[in-house]
Amino acid sequence: MQRLVSSITNQSSEQRALMVRREGMGDERRGLIISLQLLRGELEQIRRENQAVFNRALALTRKLGFPDVILPGDIRNDLYLTLERGEFERGGKSVQKNIEVTLWVLYADGDTLKDCISLGTGEPNTSEYRSFVLYHNNSPRWSEMVKLPIPIDRFRGSHLRFEFRHCSTKDKGEKKLFGFAFTPLMREDGTTLSDEIHELYVYKCDENATFSNQGLYLSLPCCKEDFNSCPNLPANLPFQRSPKETFWVSTILCSTKLTQNVDLLALLNWKAHPDRVLDILGRLRQISGEEIVKFLRDVLDTLFCLLDDNTDKYGPLVFQCLVFIINLLRDSRFYHFRPVIDSYIQNHFAGALAYKELIRCLKWYMDRSAEVVRQDHIQEAMRALEYLFKFIVQSRILYSRATCGMEEEQFRASIQELFQSIRFVLSLDSRSSENLVFTQAALLNSFPDIFDELLQMFTVQEVAEYVRGTLGSMPSTVDIGQSMDVVKLQSIARTVESRLFFFPESRSILLPVVLHHIHLHLRQQRELLICSGILSSIFSIIKTSSMESSVQEEVEMMVESLLDVLLQTLLSIMSKSHSVETSRGQRCPQCTAEITGEYVSCLLSLLGQMTEIHFHHLINSFHSKEELKEFLLKIFCVFRNLMKLTIFPRDWSVMRLLTSHIIVVTTQFLSPALHKNFSEGDFDFKVWNSFFSLTVLYINQPSLQLEALPPAKRRKILDKHGDMRVIMAYELFSMWQKLGDNKPHFIPGMMGPFLGVTLVPQTEVRNIMIPIFHDMMDWEQRKNGNFKQVEAELMDKLDSMVSDGKGDDNHRELFSLLTQLFGPYPSLLEKIEQETWRETGISFVTSVTRLVERILDYRDCMKGDEMENKKIGGTVNLMNFYKSEVNKEDMYIRYIHKLCDLHLQAEDFTEAAFILLLYWELLQWEDRPMRDFLHYPCQSEWQRKENLSRKILHYFNKGK
Repeated sequence: MQRLVSSITNQSSEQRALMVRREGMGDERRGLIISLQLLRGELEQIRRENQAVFNRALALTRKLGFPDVILPGDIRNDLYLTLERGEFERGGKSVQKNIEVTLWVLYADGDTLKDCISLGTGEPNTSEYRSFVLYHNNSPRWSEMVKLPIPIDRFRGSHLRFEFRHCSTKDKGEKKLFGFAFTPLMREDGTTLSDEIHELYVYKCDENATFSNQGLYLSLPCCKEDFNSCPNLPANLPFQRSPKETFWVSTILCSTKLTQNVDLLALLNWKAHPDRVLDILGRLRQISGEEIVKFLRDVLDTLFCLLDDNTDKYGPLVFQCLVFIINLLRDSRFYHFRPVIDSYIQNHFAGALAYKELIRCLKWYMDRSAEVVRQDHIQEAMRALEYLFKFIVQSRILYSRATCGMEEEQFRASIQELFQSIRFVLSLDSRSSENLVFTQAALLNSFPDIFDELLQMFTVQEVAEYVRGTLGSMPSTVDIGQSMDVVKLQSIARTVESRLFFFPESRSILLPVVLHHIHLHLRQQRELLICSGILSSIFSIIKTSSMESSVQEEVEMMVESLLDVLLQTLLSIMSKSHSVETSRGQRCPQCTAEITGEYVSCLLSLLGQMTEIHFHHLINSFHSKEELKEFLLKIFCVFRNLMKLTIFPRDWSVMRLLTSHIIVVTTQFLSPALHKNFSEGDFDFKVWNSFFSLTVLYINQPSLQLEALPPAKRRKILDKHGDMRVIMAYELFSMWQKLGDNKPHFIPGMMGPFLGVTLVPQTEVRNIMIPIFHDMMDWEQRKNGNFKQVEAELMDKLDSMVSDGKGDDNHRELFSLLTQLFGPYPSLLEKIEQETWRETGISFVTSVTRLVERILDYRDCMKGDEMENKKIGGTVNLMNFYKSEVNKEDMYIRYIHKLCDLHLQAEDFTEAAFILLLYWELLQWEDRPMRDFLHYPCQSEWQRKENLSRKILHYFNKGK
């Protein structure tokens, strides 16, 4: 049945029902039905969640043996005994015996231990156990297991006695004793029975034998090993061994208080063998972890007792043993014992002098790291650094408490020397030594764990100085491999996340060296994801500490060290991401959306923390105008990319609004520097053009178009941020006005982008833009005596909007905004009325207004449901407008081909040929080169006319 239940438990389903049918039963309806329910989790959790199950008479069975994870406080002392088999003689009988085994547990004084035999979970304990009987079998195999829950204080001196009886088949009640076997539970060296099969001697006796004086047989050997240790036995023994009879049992000990390990017992009882201490300490590594954690406190007490007894003799070996035990607790099976050693250090540890030897040994190991080839023992010491420092600090506290602070200067000097050794290890060039790489990695992994211990003995500033010196001793990224690069950054990350970094006085000391390493990595574009995590932690800490005065200095440090390299990193990531996606349709590992988002967040966090003073210092930090120009171009480019690329998901409206808010505030702080350094004689078109492009893109952002939002959400955004389009529009207008005589550089080039801004359905933005259009016309009039260029650019932009806005339901509404812009009052006409070029200005506005009307008509005609004739009519009207009213040949030719396409769709090939003749008539038989246009390549004028002639003839032939 036990094997059956075990096999069910290993199945994956949570509940099974099965029937066990007796062999030989004729009635298949008879049987045993078992249900099984699998409950996952720890016992206490299961007990809380399944109270109905536990309210029944439920029996809990412990695992046979220790679990994979041993929990502290789990007290057990169970000996599992299995009656395996036996070999017995017939004893002069013609048939074999019917043998029954009776088990007794007896104490040293001969008394039977009451209720120390458990037949199974849920059954009451008994004082004796009788096996089943196999009929006529002198070689029985029982394989019966019982549990012996013997009290720990009764274990030493107790023994097991097995009595063998022949059960008569004639007289059912007659059981005749013919022999016995025994075994002590604990050997003379103090260890318990080992987990193995034991071959026991069988001694002859009869029913009249008395066991009242167990000393009579306990002096006899119980097994072969016992016999070998007693070579000189007397001839007249009280019981004679039956040489041909043997009995086998097996034992499994599950005890947290008893050990089967001779070496461990020898260590705990080292005072009995002081001459063997060095050998005993050397064999500690061979003891199983389960045995050590069971006796953790006793083992640690013994080690520190040895250290106090003779530091010079035992010190190095005790240090090695301590390192071994500390690293043992890093194993997942024993990780839960870490609180046990923590409790030991705080409440039981008494080694007040131990810190001196621990520091000396630790320093000795570190100093040898440059010399030895095999560094396994050094690496183990580095991994144990956290608990070594716990012992060192607690030992010093105990010593200081006992001596009222004596030898404080010596202790500080020894810690200073120890940190010099740590810096020495980290400063070594490990590129040619793999072992040294592992040593440095182990040290860096453990280093952040010692900060809290040092804070118990030193001030925050002193600990920060130690840490700064250590982090500063690490080689730069060019001098170490990539694996060490990662470990170094991980150590820095844990330093930033440590309690030490949260103190403002220590943060001001540590921040420069942390920023230095991050700066180097960002410059070389290495380990970007880890660097972004470190920066995120720093910004998070600074944000929570924003009320402290030191934060402004920290932000200043970060601006000086990181702002420029952050911008460069973002530009690099964005360009790589864009190029990889477009060329191969996949992302490279360093250009994922995760990395981009992390660095965007870091940049926004830094800019959001900056005040006017920070921006003032930033502008003044540039040594030349060329450096300032490069910076402005970078930040404007990054801002434009933030609005173009889908850095954040579409539904992240709060993050998008925050980004827009930071961009507009930053732009307001930077625009004075742009005007001051790049105006008048120092005018730089590239920087100004980048600024204007940014403002146009910003105002047209979909996330800022509040008109599409529900009223409640729109009100909430306006209350928090205001209409940021208006703020940026005022900034654009202000900077335009500051251009002065340099405005012609942007006429008519910025006419199109500014026209796009006027399509934003916001009255105030449109009113801000009207003076700029007037200004453009005025400057063009001054320069050329007309504003044909402005007019041409405006009309091109309007026509392109028709081409780009296919299927847009809001197109007419947007064009109605333009109608309001150009007439009637109040509009641009109101401005023009006051100018000397009133007539030409009014003519210009009238032409644009008429163009808008025809574009709208064309737009309506081109909708899918309209008749073909109406589409053709709308196209002809717009085509004639470009030819006769505004003389725009390019636009005229464009609409010739659009009208041709409409005729071709209607299969009216003759009309298509006649339409193309209009373009043919504009061409001459000359060798003048012509640029590529529409679907025509670069070619001479006569070639284009010749090709067009063939196409026209083809359409005429097709239309016959």
